[in-house]
Formats: sequence, structure tokens, C-alpha cells
Amino acid sequence: MQNHPGSIARDAATTTRLDEGGLFATLARAPDSVNRLRATGMLDGARVIASPNHDERPEGVMPELLIIHNISLPPRNFGGPGIIELFTNQLDPGEHPYYATIAALEVSSHLLIRRNGAVIQFVRCDHRAWHAGVSSWNGRERCNDFSIGIELEGTDEMPFTYAQYAKLTGVAQVLMRAYPIRHAAGHSDVAPERKTDPGPFFNWKLFRASTGLL
Repeated sequence: MQNHPGSIARDAATTTRLDEGGLFATLARAPDSVNRLRATGMLDGARVIASPNHDERPEGVMPELLIIHNISLPPRNFGGPGIIELFTNQLDPGEHPYYATIAALEVSSHLLIRRNGAVIQFVRCDHRAWHAGVSSWNGRERCNDFSIGIELEGTDEMPFTYAQYAKLTGVAQVLMRAYPIRHAAGHSDVAPERKTDPGPFFNWKLFRASTGLL
């Protein structure tokens, strides 16, 4: 999980500025926000687009791990409906050559953070989204059972935006208050033979410093 030279600056000032005014910390401490997340699995401030691609977590299992992904549809194109269509099983295989290879997949993520920082929630956080696939973390199989998947709109080939880091920081802090989440990993960490995301441009040092996640 190395940081690429093109990542956002990694100094302490940048880490602090990700939460100017303490907004995220305040939100994380707000009883209404945290209690609603615990009770309903829904994140305040997120646009909700329900995905059918989810099911119940195993009995007694709570999310303990954040898994960070990246996605863009079509590849290296941002802002379009492709990601939403994929996660809601509405992707037209004839619309783009790449779509023909993935349109039959039944996949989802709990959250998507767009390039501008906007958040879309596809699956309740207390349910199991289908994001990690065959996976293992610290010797524990089936990461979907005990993780929350967050997709960042992006690719392995370019840096993520300041708005995405800021929103990811805030989302992580709220999730950590609602659930016993203390660790974060990339999709490439839990499925190294299949996946490369979030890629070399994701600034793990900045993200861990701003959240305290291990």
C-alpha cells in the first residue's frame, strides 16, 4: 500500500484541513446521526439508490473492516450513469464494449463517493453488499461478511480528488462510531490475485492519519 508521488500532499496540514472546522468529528459525535446509522444502516447526507445485490450478514456479525475500491464506467470516464446501472443490474451490454464483459455481474457496494465528493448509498451498512468477492483478510475468509465496501470514482492511473478524501474521512469517522470498525484495506489487499484497486495513487498515509484506522 504505497503512496504514489502524484497523491495529495501528505503533510500534517493537509490531514488537518480534511476536516476544517471539525465538521466530520461533530457529525461523528452527533447522537442522531450515529443512532440512525446503527438503527437503519443508512448514512445521513447520502443519496439512496437501492441495489438488489445484497443479503443479510451472518447472524451476530457486524462490520469490522472498511474495504476501499475504485471504479469508473466506462473505464476512465467519470460522472455518467454506468456505475449506478451496474449496481442496479441495468447496465446495457451494447452501450460500450467493456459493458458486455460485466453486464451479467451481480455486484454492489455500500457506498460510492463521486469525484466531487457526493455520496450514493446502494446497500444498508448493516447488510452484506457484494463487493469483495472471493477474499481474505488476516486469515479470515469471505470479507463481505464483516466489511463495508466504499467505491471511489476513479482509476488506478490517476490521483483521487481532495473532495473524495475529505468525504471519505468524514464517512469513515461516522462508521467508526456506529460499528466496531478499526481497520481498512484495499480490494487489492483482500483479493491480491484478482484486484489492483484502489491502486498506487490512493494515499493510505493521509487516510490513516485522518481517521486513525489501522
